[in-house]
Amino acid sequence: MWESEEMTYINQHVLNNLFYILVSIFFFYFLYDHVRFFQQKKAHQHVLLIACLSVPLILCMKYPIYIAPDCVHDLRQVPFLIGTFYGGWAVSVPLLLILLVARFMMYGYEFITVAVYVMMCLCGSLFSLFFQQLTRKQRLVASAAMTFLLAIAATVLAVAISDFQVTESYVVDFILVPPVAMLFIVFIIETLREALFIRSKAIKLEKMEVVSQLAASISHEIRNPLTVVKGFMQLMKAKDISAETKEQYMNIALEELNRACMIIDDYLTFAKPFPEKIETLHVERELEKVIDMLRPFANMYGVQIVATLMPATMEGNAQYFRQCFLNIIKNGIEATTNGGKVYVDAHADGKTVTIVVRDEGEGMTKEQLARFGEPYFSTKEKGTGLGAMVSIRIIEMMNGTWRIQSEKGRGTTMTVSFSLLEK
Repeated sequence: MWESEEMTYINQHVLNNLFYILVSIFFFYFLYDHVRFFQQKKAHQHVLLIACLSVPLILCMKYPIYIAPDCVHDLRQVPFLIGTFYGGWAVSVPLLLILLVARFMMYGYEFITVAVYVMMCLCGSLFSLFFQQLTRKQRLVASAAMTFLLAIAATVLAVAISDFQVTESYVVDFILVPPVAMLFIVFIIETLREALFIRSKAIKLEKMEVVSQLAASISHEIRNPLTVVKGFMQLMKAKDISAETKEQYMNIALEELNRACMIIDDYLTFAKPFPEKIETLHVERELEKVIDMLRPFANMYGVQIVATLMPATMEGNAQYFRQCFLNIIKNGIEATTNGGKVYVDAHADGKTVTIVVRDEGEGMTKEQLARFGEPYFSTKEKGTGLGAMVSIRIIEMMNGTWRIQSEKGRGTTMTVSFSLLEK
């Protein structure tokens, strides 16, 4: 009965010490991941590491492990050695001072404590230079092995300078338990470091993939009109060509050059930052300007634009706002067959102004809908998909939200919402 109660009592205190250390490690990586200040310089990381590890260092001494009547132990050397291995001199020396001051304030001065932890600080800091060059698996083994060797060295030092008794409980709890605890803690640390590294690498790869896609798309889309221009310029060099034919070739070449300029403008709009000029926009007036610009284009396609615009105000950039809905309504017109309609509806509801553009076109499949806004994708034969991509970019830069619904043969509905500017 006594043995089972004693074993439960021991496990509780061991787990408490491990809990203090684990929470401090998780808290360190939480702050490191979310606060950019700690990512800027190595010195900032050292300060954070000292602050996080000093807490379990003190708590382990304040709430020790009662192993047996002749043995009161704690795991203070584990956070101390973790800081020493990963931070070197810059972390080990401040942690040593914190440990000694806290130890003397709680239990009084003992020379053996100073000697043991100064020895650990010196050896651990020198070992840190080698430790930080190891691989993940090597660090697990090296940390446990070094902790075990330092425990042996501390025991020899204690026996040499004082009348120190080495008992069986001391061997288990001062020499064998810390290396196991160190192995467990270092495994957690390396797993967290690896997770952060993989995530950072994935973000960089994703950015590089976007850049490569844009570069490939630019070269592909610009090459086509330039090839056309080059061909007609070569044809115009012929001596027997008539003036009428030469003018026709010239017009086609100019159209292709204008098309190339539009593609470049779309890419620049997508890439450049949102302008600082923010103004009050009257949504109905801006949409009326866009619709007036597109009416001749709609008449050419035999499409009617039906607008229902309620007064509403918002903050944004007028030029970008008009360009966004110019692309969206133009796409609706091009998707609608002769005799169809494109509906533009704007209304204010609560704190939101909502703009809905609905066409009676052929619509999109679920697969096409999932690719909406990609630079390569377009349902039009000569489309680049840049118009939709730029529109989405502008909506997001103006802190708006968008939703698209479409069904094959039933048309497409684009719903865009912005924050309403209350008078």
